[in-house]
Amino acid sequence: MNISLYLLTVLIWGTTWIALKLQLGEVAIPVSIVYRFGLAALILFAMLLVSGKLQKVNRRGQLICLAQGVCLFCVNFMCFYTASRWIPSGLVAVVFSTATLWNALNARVFFKQRIARNVLAGGALGLIGLACLFWPELSGHSASHETLIGLGLALLGTLCFSAGNMLSSLQQKAGLRPLTTNAYGMLYGAAMLSVYCLISGTPFGFEWNTRYIGSLLYLVIPGSVIGFTAYLTLVGRMGPERAAYCTVLFPVVALNVSAYAEGYQWTVPALMGLVLVMVGNVLVFRKPKAVVPVTAKLA
Repeated sequence: MNISLYLLTVLIWGTTWIALKLQLGEVAIPVSIVYRFGLAALILFAMLLVSGKLQKVNRRGQLICLAQGVCLFCVNFMCFYTASRWIPSGLVAVVFSTATLWNALNARVFFKQRIARNVLAGGALGLIGLACLFWPELSGHSASHETLIGLGLALLGTLCFSAGNMLSSLQQKAGLRPLTTNAYGMLYGAAMLSVYCLISGTPFGFEWNTRYIGSLLYLVIPGSVIGFTAYLTLVGRMGPERAAYCTVLFPVVALNVSAYAEGYQWTVPALMGLVLVMVGNVLVFRKPKAVVPVTAKLA
């Protein structure tokens, strides 16, 4: 089950960039995000109500859902979209891949979980591997004031993503399943972003064409309903630090799709980066050796 959820998340999130690219047009980015998570929330609530699996959430749980919605389905997306205007998308992917390390640290701070050395080593290798993959894009970008702003926003988005992971883990420890918490979280995130759009005067436009509607539906159903549910289920089953290695792998899937669809050319540094990412993946999921007590050894 873990392997299936892991592969599903990587494959879905590795291909959502195509739909995101098709979303760019007349509709403002915040409005498209509102449509995405608003529709995803409605679908989740409909599924849960029809199946009778919508769990009751008390006041504390609702407050955590609100915080999760702000972190996972609102602020982090705005940070990443805005950061992409200032820095290359490859650099955004590299910063986002540090989620593995942030999750390990936050799990230690908030849940007192021991930080596994293999997770830290694998996360570091994955980070170096992504830097190699995107090296041509990174080396051709000159540092500037805008670069610092972009890096700051990408880091803030990553921290929000990690915080959302911790909140989901907390909810699952309390017995709430990701389907229910995602439904409320997406609803809250869409509502908060709608308020922002109203205050900022962003018009709620829409494109009635196959390109926009098709890409929106892909982002709503596979990208949000299935992708976030699979990923946050992994957070509960495997731990936040291991689940977050998805953030390292889905840029690799995106590059392979780009090689097929857009003629991306693999280079020697990129292939070296791919090897490092794969080795990092093996390290992250390697089971640590059990420590045998000294008394048992003597016996």
